[in-house]
Amino acid sequence: MKRNLALFDFDGTITHRDSFLDFIKYYKGKANFYQGFLKLLPTLIRYKLKIIPNWQAKETVLSYFFKNEPVEKFQQKCDAYGNTRIPAIVRPKALHKLKEHIAQGDEVYVVSASPENWLSAWCKHMGIKLLATCLETKDGKITGKMAGKNCYGPEKAKRIQAAIALKEYHQIYSYGDSPGDHDMLALAHFPHYRVF
Repeated sequence: MKRNLALFDFDGTITHRDSFLDFIKYYKGKANFYQGFLKLLPTLIRYKLKIIPNWQAKETVLSYFFKNEPVEKFQQKCDAYGNTRIPAIVRPKALHKLKEHIAQGDEVYVVSASPENWLSAWCKHMGIKLLATCLETKDGKITGKMAGKNCYGPEKAKRIQAAIALKEYHQIYSYGDSPGDHDMLALAHFPHYRVF
């Protein structure tokens, strides 16, 4: 008997706030967070005006805050964030639906544009799989760049199709909250947009 598949976006769907910004604040502290974003304001304005793409703006932010951070230290902080902070920003209704899919024996994936580093501990704790943006490392340090493409928009669908044999599933459910999820939602028999 074929199983069902459930695909969840993370930021804004499972959570009530963006984990990317929340993690930076957690890692660097509020003062450094706000100081950094004041310096990054020209880049953020160019992104909002669609002068530069999503991935370029993200790499600029990643480089500013995390370039040359030791990977081991970075991952320790990521795991601590996933275990202690993420539970506090999860939407109760989204968590209920996620657990419902797990209880039914469905295969459940989080598919996110956020880096896998700070999502992996929470996903592991929940017993669900993860497809997310990967960060580039070199000589044991974060470079500030992404390894491969940003897991956003059409890339979400590509990553899903490369990792999962969709034809093996009887029914596919997907949950998202932004235009960056539309390609993922299109893969599902039962797409859900902003339901939580």
